[in-house]
Amino acid sequence: MIKYTIYILCLSLFFTSCSVYKKAEKKFRKGEYDLAINYYEQAIKKEDETANATFYLAESYRLSNRLEVAAPYYKKAIDLGYENEMIHYNYALSLKANANYDKAQQVLEEFILVATDPDVKSLVELELQNLSSVDEIIKDESYYSVNLLNEINTPASEYSPFYYDGELYFTSTREDGRTYKATGESFSNIYKVKSKGAIIDTTSITKLPPIINWPDANEGSVTISPNGRTMVFARGNTGKRKGANDVNLYITNYRNGNWSEPQLMAINDPDAWNSTPAFSADGRTLYFSSNREGGYGGNDLYSATVNSRGGWGNVRNLGSQINTPEDEMFPATSQDGRLFFSSNGHPGLGKLDLFYAERKGGKIYVTHMGNPMNSNKDDFALFMYAPDRGFFSSDRPGGKGRDDIYTFKNEDPNLKIVNYYLEGTTTTHNTKEEEVILPGANVRFFSEDSVLVGEVLTGQDGKFSFRVSEEEDYFIIAEKEDYFTTRKRFSTVGKSVDKSTLTQLITNKIFETTILLEEIILDKAFELKNIYYDFDSANIRADAALELDKLVTILKDNPPIKIELSSHTDARGEAAYNQELSKRRAQSAVAYIISQGVAPSRITARGYGESQLIIPEASTEEEHETNRRTEFKVTEYDKEIARQIKEREDALFEKDNVEVDVIKEKTVPQAAEDEFDFN
Repeated sequence: MIKYTIYILCLSLFFTSCSVYKKAEKKFRKGEYDLAINYYEQAIKKEDETANATFYLAESYRLSNRLEVAAPYYKKAIDLGYENEMIHYNYALSLKANANYDKAQQVLEEFILVATDPDVKSLVELELQNLSSVDEIIKDESYYSVNLLNEINTPASEYSPFYYDGELYFTSTREDGRTYKATGESFSNIYKVKSKGAIIDTTSITKLPPIINWPDANEGSVTISPNGRTMVFARGNTGKRKGANDVNLYITNYRNGNWSEPQLMAINDPDAWNSTPAFSADGRTLYFSSNREGGYGGNDLYSATVNSRGGWGNVRNLGSQINTPEDEMFPATSQDGRLFFSSNGHPGLGKLDLFYAERKGGKIYVTHMGNPMNSNKDDFALFMYAPDRGFFSSDRPGGKGRDDIYTFKNEDPNLKIVNYYLEGTTTTHNTKEEEVILPGANVRFFSEDSVLVGEVLTGQDGKFSFRVSEEEDYFIIAEKEDYFTTRKRFSTVGKSVDKSTLTQLITNKIFETTILLEEIILDKAFELKNIYYDFDSANIRADAALELDKLVTILKDNPPIKIELSSHTDARGEAAYNQELSKRRAQSAVAYIISQGVAPSRITARGYGESQLIIPEASTEEEHETNRRTEFKVTEYDKEIARQIKEREDALFEKDNVEVDVIKEKTVPQAAEDEFDFN
């Protein structure tokens, strides 16, 4: 009887211990890491699946953003013989999160000698490179001063600060009676408080209304457009999907004193995590982070642009200069055009560090913000409300809660900020051949490597404006229905401001331009200037080819048109001979254009000889030169083709068009060296 009782007791204990580990597994698979931690600890005490339980206990701490706590459990799991190559990599990261850099490097140097998984080995090699930079980063001095924002922070988490129009918005898990099982904290909500920079009116802290903050969801990072009419924020864990992929971007508009019902944005990938949005300074670009397929690994930074109809699309990966195999998150833009973000893939001190990217001379440079902005803990979600100061979030020691909001100031005595802008006007010719403003033109702005920088629809004043970078070449494409699509080059090379001559903190340098769009009128002749032939020859000279290249660009930019290219002579010589010579010259010019990729069906050659003289009684060489000319005119304009092209462009804009390297991307035909002059 005693033996039977002991057997039943042992069997009961066996099933009890098994059920504890099974419960832990179930919670882990559901992403309820905080609950899983408790069950894995119980399983370890019962010596049930000890190696597995210890490894997944470490993983639960890591996935609930407590990487530094995971270190001893990764070590124990390794000692117990747990087989998983990523365990060594994550163990090293957890050591780094505890500022134990030498030990982290030792772990990876020993492991890389036996690593077999090429993907893991690649991560280890990258992290060894990063660790080699730690000493240099620590020694770097900066002019930043940092202070805890005591008025905002609580024992809960406060993060993702955003300042707009005298109000500081932030996300917080301060107690509201509900617990998010992944972290053990309350569900997060978006709050706001009146402030003058970092001076907070604590009596005005309010939670945004239920239309924004759902009762059973996490609301995260928020951004508001510069005009205050549009808000984009992250919402997740609504229960509609399992795991981290249930996080998406929502958009709402401010109307009649209230925010409208938020809508899911079309730029979300339904099978991915989409979060941490930030508007550009002009409100026409939205930056965000996502782990969608096609990126570099982990969470990558992406951009989306708004088109002339207010729709968001043209989603693009920001490229390998910014994104790494690890995580890039929490983008933000500054007044001087820099892109701030957080990363644990670039060389840093541990966990997420703060960086900024700036474009100079067509290249992107990424800079670590150094101490005291960064620590070996999470430093993230920076926002600048002035050129030299702002807020950021961190879970570094000395705060009030798990995450806290800090203020910072750049006290560099030589700090000078120069903003470069291109401002322009779209124009056309009226019936009197006077140049007048053309409203309603769609203007797209591209970097020299054909990456779309911005897009705007001009208003009644025909005005457009784009931020530009130092020492860089660009081109503009302007288009409007029933007008020639026109492109123009622009460059800031050699036009940078010498900062040593400045006395103000902020200087705005504005460049100006005009883009002329001519109306497409059938049979209206446009002269191709500088088309010269050798005497009594129809061969295309090099200088003539340069001018013809401009016509090639017009034809490629305007697929709906067909043209006639005509050659004219002066009245000197025999009429029949002039007729034949002009015909050969026109045919030669057309053959050259076709050789550049234009379909033969779109262009016809005509020689008019001396039959269409502009000055019938020409007597001077200048008048004869006026009569000798090459022209083109539109003979057919297919509006159905124009409509189809527009539909294709709209479809491509709305498509999730992920590019793995935007720096090398080619999105439009290259421009000719100079633009065609319709005047």
